[in-house]
Amino acid sequence: MTSAGTGGAGRAAVPRSAPVALVTGASRGLGLALARALAADGWQLVITARGAAELAAAAADLATVTRVVALPGSVVDDDHRAHLAGAAEELGGASLLVNNAGTLNGAPGPGGQPLPRLADFPLPGLLETFEVNTFAPIALTQLVLPQLRAHAGAVLNVSSEAAVVPYRGWGGYGASKAALDVAGDVLAREEPELRVWSVDPGSMRTRMLQEAGPGEDVSGAPLPERVAPALLGLLRDRRPSGRYRAEDLAGR
Repeated sequence: MTSAGTGGAGRAAVPRSAPVALVTGASRGLGLALARALAADGWQLVITARGAAELAAAAADLATVTRVVALPGSVVDDDHRAHLAGAAEELGGASLLVNNAGTLNGAPGPGGQPLPRLADFPLPGLLETFEVNTFAPIALTQLVLPQLRAHAGAVLNVSSEAAVVPYRGWGGYGASKAALDVAGDVLAREEPELRVWSVDPGSMRTRMLQEAGPGEDVSGAPLPERVAPALLGLLRDRRPSGRYRAEDLAGR
């Protein structure tokens, strides 16, 4: 079964002893590209995203390669996070948590601009930004930590250049990612047997990038499929905890 609507598990011929990765925001973009790379590398998967139809399509694709459990829902929902952790446990326990789900701001700015200045940022949207980009990853990490400890596993937090460079209009998103970076650094100190990485994937040809600049031509940005191998290399090499740029990992 591969139905995201039922949270079914694909039955591709992979051993039950294969490592398990939990990937959020996995229905498209970098999350899906990384899930595909992990599947090809022999990982079992638990994937989630808010869009049930897109997630079901992703699950059907991935299930031809590996065992996959797809659970649609929002990472800000307590019960959904618990279901994700439980699904990973049933597959044998997560060795990798990828906190990829994110939002730009949750509410449009004046004039329909998706990235309002901080002076104009609707506070409900700012709160949602931090709930999705910062609070939910920390909360999910807490739930999955016992599994990660048991496997000497890793946490990969998808960050952004906006976390370290003060771009106009990116105050809410950048601040939420900077907070997640700091949380990751602290977790690495507190859990030295784990690897905790914050990775800036760079600009990619995704729906989010297009939403950040309506009307702009993003065709020159690399596809997420070109970025995913660098993240997989980070995992294979088990590099020290810290912040990385995908561009540097790829040696470009």
